[in-house]
Amino acid sequence: MKIENKTWPIFLAVVFISLLTLGCNNQQPQKVVLTMSAASSLTNVLEDIKEIYTEENQDIDLVFNFGSSGVLQQQIEQGAPIDLYLSAAADQMDKLEQKGLIDEQSRITLLSNEIVLIGAKDSYIEDFTDLTNSKVSKLAIAVPESVPAGKYARESLMNLGIWESVQNKIIYAKDVRQVLAYVERGEVEAGIVYQTDANVSDKVKIIMSADPTSYSPILYPLAIIKGTTNQKAAEDVIAFLAGEEAKKIFKQHGFLDVGK
Repeated sequence: MKIENKTWPIFLAVVFISLLTLGCNNQQPQKVVLTMSAASSLTNVLEDIKEIYTEENQDIDLVFNFGSSGVLQQQIEQGAPIDLYLSAAADQMDKLEQKGLIDEQSRITLLSNEIVLIGAKDSYIEDFTDLTNSKVSKLAIAVPESVPAGKYARESLMNLGIWESVQNKIIYAKDVRQVLAYVERGEVEAGIVYQTDANVSDKVKIIMSADPTSYSPILYPLAIIKGTTNQKAAEDVIAFLAGEEAKKIFKQHGFLDVGK
């Protein structure tokens, strides 16, 4: 079953990003406009980091294009004018690298994360096995084929041995933030999201963390898109995001250092 699982055609997104970039150039011709496509799970933390970065680098206009990692990958493949790509999984970045669309030397693994089961504040669900109970009719996860969070959720449910029991209850969302919204609005009894997404909402509670051995490591690779006209500025942004100042903000939002 799907709810609101509609996205703009990829070519319209490419046109939108192009117009956004052009508009920024017209308004701030003296600035370098740098566009980063980033997984939706990074929305809050990157907006916070941007405030600090732009204070220190007033000649850079950092523009974000948030969405599911798979959709962002497709936009880049279709020629969207993107300078940097920060994915929530290696798969999407690997595909761009195989097609020669990223600067391989610039690629780094920036962050890691975890997935958790969430529900309403008064949820009666206590753990993952409760999802098989007939009282639970709807479980939200992101679309596994295009959203890393959905892929990790499916892996965990399969390795826990309950995928077959809950498959018919699943509501697929276009990205992890939509999963969170479904739970917040009470449209589903539970959802599986990143730890960091659960942290931003005061309308849900974390029922249980998924066993980290039940899903692939959640890693966030970052790279410069090949052909950017803002190579130096893009390199500077990567250096800033990998630096101690940004790491503190990532940690405050619940992201983990790679390897931890």
